[in-house]
Amino acid sequence: MERSKRTPWQARWIWGGDEESPRNEWRWFRHSFFCPEDMEADAEAVLWLTADSRYEAYVNGTRIGRGPVRGYPTDLFYDGYDVGSLLRRGETNTIAIQVLHFGISNFYYLRGRGGLLAELAVASGDGETILAATGAEWRTARNPAQDPAVSRMSCQQAFAERIDARRFDGDWTSPDYGDDGWEDAREIGEAGMEPWVRLQPRDIPYLTEEPVVPARVGSLRRVVPYALSAFIDTYALMKNPGEENANPIGYAGAIATVLRLAEEAEVSVLLNVPGFGGGSFPKVLRLGQRLVPFDRWSVEPPLVRCRAKLPAGDHLLLYADFGPDHGHMHRIAVDCDRKIEWLSPIQAERPGGPGGASPFALIGPTFAYTMVDYVDQSALQQRWEEEAAKLANALAPLSAIEEIVQAGFPVRAIPYTHANDLDAFAPQFAIREAEAYAVPESLQRAATASADPGIVPVFKNGDTEFMLDFGKEWSGYLSFELEAEAGVATDWYGVEYRKGEYVQHTFGLDNTLRYITRAGVQSYTSPVRRGFRYLYVTVRGASSPVKIRAVRVLQSNYPAPEAGSFQCSDERLNRIWDISRHTTRLCMEDTFVDCPAYEQTFWVGDSRNEALVNYYAFGGADIVKRCLRLVPGSSFQTPLYVDQVPSAWTSVIPNWTFFWVVACREFAEHADDRAFAAEMLPRILYTLKAYLEHIDGDGLLNMRGWNLLDWAPIDQPGEGVVTHQNAMLVKALRDAAALAAFAGTPDEAAWCAEASDRLAAAINARLWSEERGAYLDCIHADGRRSDIFSMQTQVMALLSGVAEGDRLDRLTGYLTAAPEGFVQIGSPFMSFFYYEALMRSREPSAMRTMLDDIRRNYGFMIENGATTCWEMYGHTTVNRANENDLTRSHCHAWSAAPGYFLGAYALGVRAAAPGWKKAIVEPLPADLAWARGAVPLPGGGTIECEWTADAGRVVSLSVVAPEDVELDVRVPSGGEVRIRRLKRLPVE
Repeated sequence: MERSKRTPWQARWIWGGDEESPRNEWRWFRHSFFCPEDMEADAEAVLWLTADSRYEAYVNGTRIGRGPVRGYPTDLFYDGYDVGSLLRRGETNTIAIQVLHFGISNFYYLRGRGGLLAELAVASGDGETILAATGAEWRTARNPAQDPAVSRMSCQQAFAERIDARRFDGDWTSPDYGDDGWEDAREIGEAGMEPWVRLQPRDIPYLTEEPVVPARVGSLRRVVPYALSAFIDTYALMKNPGEENANPIGYAGAIATVLRLAEEAEVSVLLNVPGFGGGSFPKVLRLGQRLVPFDRWSVEPPLVRCRAKLPAGDHLLLYADFGPDHGHMHRIAVDCDRKIEWLSPIQAERPGGPGGASPFALIGPTFAYTMVDYVDQSALQQRWEEEAAKLANALAPLSAIEEIVQAGFPVRAIPYTHANDLDAFAPQFAIREAEAYAVPESLQRAATASADPGIVPVFKNGDTEFMLDFGKEWSGYLSFELEAEAGVATDWYGVEYRKGEYVQHTFGLDNTLRYITRAGVQSYTSPVRRGFRYLYVTVRGASSPVKIRAVRVLQSNYPAPEAGSFQCSDERLNRIWDISRHTTRLCMEDTFVDCPAYEQTFWVGDSRNEALVNYYAFGGADIVKRCLRLVPGSSFQTPLYVDQVPSAWTSVIPNWTFFWVVACREFAEHADDRAFAAEMLPRILYTLKAYLEHIDGDGLLNMRGWNLLDWAPIDQPGEGVVTHQNAMLVKALRDAAALAAFAGTPDEAAWCAEASDRLAAAINARLWSEERGAYLDCIHADGRRSDIFSMQTQVMALLSGVAEGDRLDRLTGYLTAAPEGFVQIGSPFMSFFYYEALMRSREPSAMRTMLDDIRRNYGFMIENGATTCWEMYGHTTVNRANENDLTRSHCHAWSAAPGYFLGAYALGVRAAAPGWKKAIVEPLPADLAWARGAVPLPGGGTIECEWTADAGRVVSLSVVAPEDVELDVRVPSGGEVRIRRLKRLPVE
């Protein structure tokens, strides 16, 4: 949808406090104004607003929305809400807005500065009247209940959440609230100021908020966590000062604390430090007077444990840390059966709370550098390894912080903001004791919508943990109401997977909210988006039972009516289609995202496949166009375009850019949007020219980058000639030429067709192995030809059109009978392309192969309780915190291929002309007896189809379609065909 652009703005940008871009600050703004009594009842009163980084807006105590949608600081989006029905004529009204400013860059936000811009405009016959506009008369205060000193949720996201409700002094959104103690807002500039130089109207509909309640209370335990636990933001601490990006870093440094024991005791240490237990870097872990040798560590990735008996007194706990670090927080927990505390090694007394020090000290870094995957950094890599070894050797004999200082190493206190022992995540897995109980009926009511509350029991020697099962995964905003005494810590922790007693903790994702209660009945709705199925609630420090009156998730996603449907005679396939649709829905936010839990990041390559599933499940068009338009915005980082946008991680996966080119053509043709094709063409040609600069003397794409296609042991080095990448560049060039023709300007991209032919010829001349009858995976930077052959490479050679003649026939045969020794498909993402290659022939054998593959791989997910599609197949151990986990992310829309292929080929409905002016109906039954479903059309309407088959042959077919869609029905002769037509409403 296209919204009208608001200009000019009368409002001015405002902010408060002392910092331009504070770390994790939630700031409140209020303004009261008089609404004229004679304002017409149906007058259009629109509150226009935007903020950096995110906002929640209220009018007279009613929340009206959240935003803005993600974008670049230079092109910030704004929203407009019709609030006329909320205004009180002839009375004082109040606008209240909470701004969440991240103060750091991540994978979906590039750091700007704190700011709010808003104005309330009322339209009238002779123009408009501004009832309120941000300026110096607005009032502001930092949210007093929110503690900014919490860990990052993940390297991709902003921050977790810690709220102390005792600091709330009333409903700050209400007109009756007294803000006399607040400060005046500070005007910082006019609309159009840096960094927000271009304000853009919101380009998609507002997201949904649908309350979802738990299905049951699934478990109850008495738990005792480790005595001490904390997080440490080493990424922020080790990074070179002044750098503002989200790139990974390497460094040489160490973390230290002092453990104080009143008497001799055995001490247990638990570390969750990315990369610490593996890799080739030297390992230094000191506990007291002794180094703990590596063979005495207990390593269960991603956790490292060790024990030692220590005498009474102070003992240095130190570990060397080298990265690579991409923003994952360190977790450290310490336990023993005697009194123990930790304190800063360099401060005798530790002042508590904000502004104070943590119990930790930072040693170094003695070296640090930022990693860029498409740049030659071999010299920096070598120096990193040298500096790491040097630091490890120097620290190994030093047993006291004084010795470290005397040795000349930089040592400084880590502030409370970047490390503290109020962490809510580590206590979820750092547990000393756990005792399971049957769930009483009185607690089970916490999962119902009853007026009777759920009663949380109190244990004398431990905390109370119970689990709420929401039945399937959801994504949105946690909301609850409870009754408690003051000062009870309630930890809310979302996970995606559990089986029996096993819980797959979200290592790499701090999916927690700590809420400290005030006395009495209270409610809270988090402004932080989360994804989970199971919600673990731990009540700490209660002397009387807590009453849970309501818990819900406000499910939030792109408004996607379930216009598409699919059912068939195989119930296993039906369940697989359902989880594919649900997965895609959860991964449609203000852009497509890879997953609603770990990342919430718009990965460009993933979204091409997600868009196709969306077309068949929901028919959403605006979200696809918005995603495609965002990609070229990364050109200020690199002309190659980055692989996730808008992002501060400057990373390039060439295939992801090539998939984006393909997706642009597919969307333009799907929507019959020639204006979009013309808009995107110059941006496509710009990046393709940049890629062609990396063609080597042999005519092949030869470059550095994250040369990824699949999580599998294929040979795809970070530098060299990667065959599947070369093939995809051929495909991108050909699609660019097709898009130019579609836009009516074929001459603009004539060179693309010529370049693609040259590249295809070079691939066939230099990357084919006659001996193996296949394309090899790569040629390494040193000229070594890979001896690995994979199905992934052959699939891309087929899809790109590189394989021709006998080679085409041979590779097509491999799709149903892969040669021995070839690397097999390793992820559901790659299966999408595999299925595409299979369906090129539409032969019965290919259809059966695809259905059997879906049944086997996705069926394994369902057999293990999946309600959404996993990121990985269960048979591969790549990209997991622990090899015992079945997958990392349990909700990943790059995996939702059945949501597209079952509709396009089993049901058999596909577009045959731009805008679906013509459609093919060609069911491919294979071993199915019947199928029925609906496929959404761009602009509205569906094609409904139902068929029956006997022995793989369609015997009856019924189609319902709009009268302006030409149908090309393809069924065997003798089959019964019924077609019914629907009229369309005239377009206004």
